[in-house]
Amino acid sequence: MTASRRETLWGLVAVHAAGQDRPVSVADVCDVAVSWAQVTGAWVTATSGPGPDFVICVTDPVSEQLAELQLTLGEGPCHDVLASAAPVLTGDLGDEQAGRRWPAFTAEAGQLGAAAVFAFPLAVGAIVAGTMGLHRNSPGPLTRAQLGDSLLLADAATVLLLDGADHDGGAGLDGHASDLAAHRAEVDQATGMLTLQLGVSAGEAFARLRAYAYAQDRRLADVAGDIVARRLRLNPEPDPAPDGTA
Repeated sequence: MTASRRETLWGLVAVHAAGQDRPVSVADVCDVAVSWAQVTGAWVTATSGPGPDFVICVTDPVSEQLAELQLTLGEGPCHDVLASAAPVLTGDLGDEQAGRRWPAFTAEAGQLGAAAVFAFPLAVGAIVAGTMGLHRNSPGPLTRAQLGDSLLLADAATVLLLDGADHDGGAGLDGHASDLAAHRAEVDQATGMLTLQLGVSAGEAFARLRAYAYAQDRRLADVAGDIVARRLRLNPEPDPAPDGTA
């Protein structure tokens, strides 16, 4: 039954891609997931470390903001998915448990209109390549059938991501693909510039970039763009005095 369902979903993904006159990509998986799980939007992030590195595709502006919000905050369902390599299903972002688990994320996600988030690992064995996230603008869990289909679609996204089929960064909707690719390139370039300016590792440079964006309540991509354009320069943190005083 699962094999048959997997074939059916792959067929839907292929038909969707053909309708867009493009090769099959994770963007098609996201679109099918939105329809079959009856959610409001979806996104896919890729990773090469303990946290999401960049956004591959989104289906709508709120999905892009939710994905980037987790990247900026360093917390949220997708971060937990990468740590556990297991789905994180939150049918009500307004409940007390979600608020304790992700205090900053739940507050800001609620302002965006997201009431439920479901995140899935894109993994093969021990390799976790990224996450697929779904959001809904009303609370409530996925049904058993919706959960099963979402897991199978996450498997499809994993195959496409690892096979490099999404070579152009994902054919997002309404030009989102090129925008996301440009944002990713700017974040990477800004991180590289900060490693030289601050004399720190790439990981610490990215952490500084993320912290600045959060403190200023700005999008990570916008801060990265200012750094690349040399409109913004982050100063090295002062070294502590020998006696431990500031």
